[in-house]
Amino acid sequence: MKKLFIIIIVLKLAVSVGLAQQEPAFSQYDMNKFLLNPAFAGSEGFTSFNLTARQQWLGFENAPMTQAISGQTRILKTSYVQKSRSVRRGVRKKRPSGRIGIGGYLYNDQNGPIGRTGLELTYAYHIFIGNGQLSMGISLSAYQFRVNVDELTTYEGYDPLIDESRQSMYIPDGSVGVFYTYQPFYIGFSSKNLFQAAVKFGGDNSFKDYQQVRHYYLMSGYRYDMGNDFEIEPSILLKTTETFNLQADISVKGYYKRDYWLGFSYRTGNAVITTVGIKVDRLYIGYAFDYSLNDIQRISYGSHEIMVGLNFGDNTRRYRWLNRF
Repeated sequence: MKKLFIIIIVLKLAVSVGLAQQEPAFSQYDMNKFLLNPAFAGSEGFTSFNLTARQQWLGFENAPMTQAISGQTRILKTSYVQKSRSVRRGVRKKRPSGRIGIGGYLYNDQNGPIGRTGLELTYAYHIFIGNGQLSMGISLSAYQFRVNVDELTTYEGYDPLIDESRQSMYIPDGSVGVFYTYQPFYIGFSSKNLFQAAVKFGGDNSFKDYQQVRHYYLMSGYRYDMGNDFEIEPSILLKTTETFNLQADISVKGYYKRDYWLGFSYRTGNAVITTVGIKVDRLYIGYAFDYSLNDIQRISYGSHEIMVGLNFGDNTRRYRWLNRF
């Protein structure tokens, strides 16, 4: 396919994307909720590392693709310890309360000539309420916004909006979220792109029409025990922006011994999704295939996503903590 882009059109289309979703759409968000909600960091008590790679519209040139690697953990509660600074005096030092979660992730998102690469760091605080847990989290991030001018062609051959000094910009941002768990039920709400930073082009920053709009996510699910090692989990993810362009992922997933799973989702007006996965000891592997419901499917082999995760910390002390639920 011929690479023909007019820079104004590209950026205006990027603005129109903001009316839908500027953030990547993960099909296996339920396997790593931390990517959408900072409050999830450490909420399960494990130390988790996840790698997610997504390729949209396989077969379509310059199609969107996303890679993200994340890690999050709970700083578990420990007892007082005695530390002696001298023979005559000892110091009692209080250790962590067990309420703090931390995390972070690196990501790279490419959509045609426009790309973002960033780092996000998260702090979360968890409070037990009866048999449930309320979590609150905040993230600060910084990302590089860039335009690949080699993939841009204008009718005049040059566009003053894109000069050498403005092909790459560094932009701060943030996220907040709350997450409540009352096993086997969960519900969470979060918001990304809090600062709604504007990306400025041109030597005099005269073009300011591209803006990262604020995104909102509401997720909820419930896992039913069906007996004979089978479980089923219906869930929903509602996504919208400041312009109230609502989209929903309605899903159902079945588990066998929690080691194998098969799921189906419907993304309103966009795609139907199939997910499969397997757990071997600490290792999780999941795959998702999105079949588009719009005209893009005529020239595409669908969207593909793979997730690999590792959970650590399943020792006796941590199991006792998990039993707090």
